[in-house]
Amino acid sequence: MTGILAMGLTALLILAWADFLRARERAVRIAETTCRRQEAKLLDDTVELRRLGTGRDGRGRLRLRRHYAFELTRDGRTRERGHLVLFAGRTESVRLEDPTGRSIFEDPAGGPG
Repeated sequence: MTGILAMGLTALLILAWADFLRARERAVRIAETTCRRQEAKLLDDTVELRRLGTGRDGRGRLRLRRHYAFELTRDGRTRERGHLVLFAGRTESVRLEDPTGRSIFEDPAGGPG
């Protein structure tokens, strides 16, 4: 019985890790697309998971909400911050800030997908 439980737990961890990687790859694509549309460059070609939470979708099901941060530049010298939220695997919002933290672009609908 212990072996079956261990195998089940291992399978669950592998599935959770695969889901984490898929969400991260999606967040990178969204950040890249947003930067390109704003004539900016995603720095370090990466996003950072800042917060993980839950929420209820339209059907009342409990889903994951992931908050990511990334950095971008428009001029090659100044670093700006970007934030995006994925909820249940879909883009919930995207926001870009200038170096002072003021929002310079915000898409509460999250744009595509």
